[in-house]
Amino acid sequence: MAKSVKLGGAGTKQVPARKARPPKTPELPKFDDEGESITYPAVKGAIAAILKRVRVDRHWDIPYLAGYSRAGRTIFIDRNLPKTFAYRGRRVKIDPFLVLHEAVEIAMLAMLDIRYDHAHQIALLVERSAVQEAGVEWAPYHEFMLKHIRRMAGKRLTRVPRNLNLSPYLDEEDLSLLHEMLPLMFKKWQKEVGRR
Repeated sequence: MAKSVKLGGAGTKQVPARKARPPKTPELPKFDDEGESITYPAVKGAIAAILKRVRVDRHWDIPYLAGYSRAGRTIFIDRNLPKTFAYRGRRVKIDPFLVLHEAVEIAMLAMLDIRYDHAHQIALLVERSAVQEAGVEWAPYHEFMLKHIRRMAGKRLTRVPRNLNLSPYLDEEDLSLLHEMLPLMFKKWQKEVGRR
């Protein structure tokens, strides 16, 4: 089908009509040759969409390196965790991977009401896929994170956000950590503990 287009001077010209492009179908996850890992071509888009919906806060001491608010609208990343890590001569930003992990965990806990350790394992698989999709090998990234988790475990907490979701610590029954965190979160609690 052609349509008429007015030319600048005299007359019109017949131009073939542009065909409407079909809407883009989102790519589904692809399996590698062995069917062992999943990569997501749109992983950057997913992270960007999540970052538009949550606030990232790096001003607190966060056990296990990252966590989220009770409402799920804020993702906390420990203030002492570096924002990047060295990988093959370049600096790799880690916040997007942690935000993705925490967002998946929040969704699993809130929507499906499953145990924290199950939600964490699924979130870890998603984080791993995102890391690998970014061209980073999992082992050095994971070792970097474990190093900082071990370092954090030996540090005394001084600042914990009042609205930090405690589900991970409760589900893990990390009572000594909760005993350290609660007085920092709730001043009234701190006064009670101080009286004893």
